[in-house]
Amino acid sequence: MTRNGLSDAGAHVAAVSDAHMVSWNLAYWGRDRTRGERVPLETIVHKQSGANADLYRLGDRGELVAGKRADVNVIDFERLETDAPQMVYDLPEGAKRFMQRPTGYVATICAGELVLEDDELTGALPGKLVRGPQTV
Repeated sequence: MTRNGLSDAGAHVAAVSDAHMVSWNLAYWGRDRTRGERVPLETIVHKQSGANADLYRLGDRGELVAGKRADVNVIDFERLETDAPQMVYDLPEGAKRFMQRPTGYVATICAGELVLEDDELTGALPGKLVRGPQTV
């Protein structure tokens, strides 16, 4: 079974990075594809959020409903793009990693905090490590 939006993007950062995949899936399959049918935007969003939350039994996330954790991206769909990959040296000890920045993100809200506004990080880091199944 193939799952959209899940990868080991942080495991091999100097050789390859699929961190841009979520943005690329939205832009290509939902907007830019010319050969064959496009995938409805709501299908892509569900496969990259709710379907993955269900697979990993993360019952406290994956849909926008009262009482569940909600990380939300507000996207300017017509501006959504990913830049060409570049090598950056911003890890500890100057270690390198591939970076591929997306544009078209109006806001990203994580755990109720604004972490990205107009394609720029705000410095807020409210995320946490998740281990094992989560319940509401």
